[in-house]
Amino acid sequence: MLCRPAVRPWIWVGPALILVSAFLVYPSVVTVWISLLSADGKRFVGLANYAHVLTDNSVLIAIRNNVYWLVFYTGGVLVLGLILAVLADRVPYEAPLKSLFFMPMAISFVAAGVIWTFMYDFAPETGTLNAAWTAITRQNAIPWLIDHRVNNLALIFVAVWIWTGFAMVITSAALKGIPMELLEAARVDGANELTVFRRIIGRCWRRP
Repeated sequence: MLCRPAVRPWIWVGPALILVSAFLVYPSVVTVWISLLSADGKRFVGLANYAHVLTDNSVLIAIRNNVYWLVFYTGGVLVLGLILAVLADRVPYEAPLKSLFFMPMAISFVAAGVIWTFMYDFAPETGTLNAAWTAITRQNAIPWLIDHRVNNLALIFVAVWIWTGFAMVITSAALKGIPMELLEAARVDGANELTVFRRIIGRCWRRP
């Protein structure tokens, strides 16, 4: 009876720990071990496989593209969502404005793919971006989804377009938790909007 309080948590957590160990921890350890062996699995080569991979130009390009997505996609969604949430907060047209920016999240990814396929189409007759590009610059159309110099950033822009509305809604919910009286008092005292954001909103979000 005395050991029951100590044993009871393990009864609940034990099955989850067993499953996590069996399907996550053990395969990860085995994968790391196999990566240190030769191609036939008979010789231990240490970090030679990693050195070979990290000197392969195609792998370095893939790593670079992943860094692009990590920086520009994540940063773009968060920054644009924050800006839109702050600009649309407590204005008379807040509801329709937020609905407009959230609309890309409401459509399916298939529909978004179809929309941006036409937007990025190489032919100026059907591709919106190339129609604008050729009309303004009088230069040749750009193969947005083929040219390796721009295709990655073009796809990142689509992802940012889809998810910015979601980040805006989450950020806007956090803004609603800040008392309006506090913001108005700061403005009455002469604080501009940037100061209000940095000194009031920022501190309220950092407050535990």
